[in-house]
Amino acid sequence: MTPQLDFIGIVVSDMAASLAFYRRLGLEFPDGAEQAPHTEATIAGGLRIALDTEATVRSFHSEWTPPRDGGRVALAFRCAAPAEVDAVYADLVDAGYHGELKPWDAPWGQRYAVVNDPDGNGIDLYAALG
Repeated sequence: MTPQLDFIGIVVSDMAASLAFYRRLGLEFPDGAEQAPHTEATIAGGLRIALDTEATVRSFHSEWTPPRDGGRVALAFRCAAPAEVDAVYADLVDAGYHGELKPWDAPWGQRYAVVNDPDGNGIDLYAALG
């Protein structure tokens, strides 16, 4: 048997703030999840994005401590066109999220930008150029 990627887990310090961020990116989490210790959104192909509070992780891994500078996970969101990268980046920054790397035309052929989620994780936005 070959293991298959089933979900991507993100440890969050503030469930409501993280849900607001990821919902702005189009992920659909259940209503009322702001008070939950764990929640999931299913995306294309059945892959799940799971959010767990720090307290939840400590409930089964008592010595876990959060990283100091983000780095809990890296996610990349493909946009339909370069202009969408700019629009999504502007929407998130205007909503108060930290723009880590402004949109630019990368030499590998993508319009590319990075916004940090509420826990400091870099969230890549990209679209093919041309």
